[in-house]
Amino acid sequence: MEWFKVLLTSLLSAGALFLIAKLIGHKQISQLDFFDYITGITIGSIAAELATELEAPWKPLLAMAVYGTVAIVLSLLTQKLPRTRKYLNGSPTIILNDGKLYRENMKKAKLELSEFLLLCRQEGYFDLNDIRTAVFECNGRLTILPHSSKRPLNPSDLGLAAEEEAISTELIMDGRILGENLKRRGLDDVWLTRQLRKQGFHHASEVFLAVCDEHNRLSLFGYS
Repeated sequence: MEWFKVLLTSLLSAGALFLIAKLIGHKQISQLDFFDYITGITIGSIAAELATELEAPWKPLLAMAVYGTVAIVLSLLTQKLPRTRKYLNGSPTIILNDGKLYRENMKKAKLELSEFLLLCRQEGYFDLNDIRTAVFECNGRLTILPHSSKRPLNPSDLGLAAEEEAISTELIMDGRILGENLKRRGLDDVWLTRQLRKQGFHHASEVFLAVCDEHNRLSLFGYS
């Protein structure tokens, strides 16, 4: 039953590494999501052990298979059940919006103020007043929506009054309606169905991605 012990310890270590990565926070992961990060470093470590294990090489080989299988299962799970993504990979966090810094959100994201300012500078923003919304993404990067007058080729340079913009909301992802986002926009299934038919779609399952702007203009992307 020694193989069963290897199986159990591999699963246990995978769970432990996942929890540690969650505690460390997004900033340690760069452009990888949580499980890709811990799976990559762990499989690499096990592979090094496999190269030097002469007496029982099947043990690290089995451990690698377990990690690979878990990664594939989780990938399939997030594809079939999009709601599980926020539990496995986390969710984007708004750090700054309309001149207000959210300290509690920074704590949740394990992001210090100096690091936030550094990320802003890396995106080309040295003045926070130029930023309308800053979102700390699941992959550890900062996404910035500037004020309309501060975008490249500023409308203010041409004497034009620019309309403020907000972040679009995803209403359909991979053929599945995101009911919570739909309600947050004050919309319902009847409105969505009508918009789908206007653009030549009969059902949400035909849509790969649907995003809605602040004026309730819907952009649809079908499966290619």
